[in-house]
Amino acid sequence: MRASNPSKRVAVVGAGLAGSAAARRLADAGHDVQVFDKARGAGGRLATRRAEWIDRQDAPRTTRLDHGAPGFGARDDRFRAFVAEAVGAGWLTPWTPVWSSAGLGVDERAELFVAVPEMPRLCRELLAGIDCGWNEPVEGLLRGGARWRLRRRGVVLPDEYDIVVLAMPPVQAAPLLIPHAPGWARTAARVAMRPCWTLMGISEPTRAPPGWQAARPPQGPLDWLIRNETKPGRERRDDEIHWVVHARADWSAERLEAPGEQVQDELEAAVDDWLGESLRWKHALVHRWRYALPPVEAVEPGHLHWWDRLQGLGVCGDFLGGSGVEGAWLSGATLADAVLASGTGARGRGRASGADAAAEAA
Repeated sequence: MRASNPSKRVAVVGAGLAGSAAARRLADAGHDVQVFDKARGAGGRLATRRAEWIDRQDAPRTTRLDHGAPGFGARDDRFRAFVAEAVGAGWLTPWTPVWSSAGLGVDERAELFVAVPEMPRLCRELLAGIDCGWNEPVEGLLRGGARWRLRRRGVVLPDEYDIVVLAMPPVQAAPLLIPHAPGWARTAARVAMRPCWTLMGISEPTRAPPGWQAARPPQGPLDWLIRNETKPGRERRDDEIHWVVHARADWSAERLEAPGEQVQDELEAAVDDWLGESLRWKHALVHRWRYALPPVEAVEPGHLHWWDRLQGLGVCGDFLGGSGVEGAWLSGATLADAVLASGTGARGRGRASGADAAAEAA
């Protein structure tokens, strides 16, 4: 689909799935898109960490652990169509894990999807051929006439843009929105994103090899236990189990500013308690996701994104589109569709149908 209007210059701030989906759609429609992200690469919470350690034979070892979203389902027809295309292209593959019978009840037949060989690949493929700037934290938006400029590390960048898309945690988007859309800024600042401490590591095999690949403990500090080596395309070794363990949001919030060493000790103890034996860790570390999960209740039910055609300003993310990978993609994709379909000067919030709804941003 080509843009019916002349090509626009678009800045997308954030290279997680919401930003990547929006950038891909806009670029495919003929717009000149540039992506900025404060991280070293694409993916956001579709994240994989490189683990390095020295084994008992003093040999260097490395592996990769998916410490963000472990996998995701597809329910919405639009997202299912996208997932089918990505599977056909080889970016994604189905994964139906064997669940622990001692965990929360889950639909054991439910099909999940993972990117191969690591989770960030999905965003990297979406951004292929698009100009991306890494380690580029955007600190401010300046508007002069009908164009936008970005401020980074106290310096106003020379490039000008017709459209800016913010695809970042709402508390980080709020300061950028205040001068231009104070109503959106107030709403974004009130969104209480939930944190998650994540333990990842490599252990020696357990006494009795677990017959499950994923578990959802019904109580205690642990929310997810994933045997990363059982996921498609991941490294497998007979003498190792590769663990990714996500803590519950409330437990993580209570320890949000705790030292990593303390959190790691507590999570390792919780894993031992769940397994009923003490693991012998070869390597382990923790990561704090400060903005891991949106609120349980939708920020604005029925609205998947914010779009102001008059200013050329849009906002997307899972805090609008719905929790999880699917929600992030839907928010970014429907925002891009709203940009492409804009034909009036209405400022609005995109509904699930992609239509604009009247809303006040100022």
